[in-house]
Amino acid sequence: MGLIPPNVHRILDYLAVIIFALAPTLFHLAGHTRMLAYALAIIHLIVTLATYFPGSAVRPLPYHVHGIIELIVGIVLVVVPMIRHWTFGARQFFPAIGAVIIVIWLLTRYRDAAVPVAPTPVA
Repeated sequence: MGLIPPNVHRILDYLAVIIFALAPTLFHLAGHTRMLAYALAIIHLIVTLATYFPGSAVRPLPYHVHGIIELIVGIVLVVVPMIRHWTFGARQFFPAIGAVIIVIWLLTRYRDAAVPVAPTPVA
């Protein structure tokens, strides 16, 4: 769809890192689900810092690959809690954040950002 430009998406990525880091406390996650939330916070931060967002410093991970990673993570977060029969906060948090990630993926402008725009000549 492309409603969310890359600079706004980057801000949402950092917000996701904070949400993943706070999830164990806010949703009373324990054991493996607590560790998963912290791991996702760290991984999301690393992926965001490694991503070349158009208009930013050159980084190794292309923006469209960042989008593919987020789509896969979003789908997995929606499905895994149902398959693994997670309970309580984990069953609420992970599918919800996965759905949010998928919606943001659908609304983000990845394609336009991957193609460099040549300046238009002035007549």
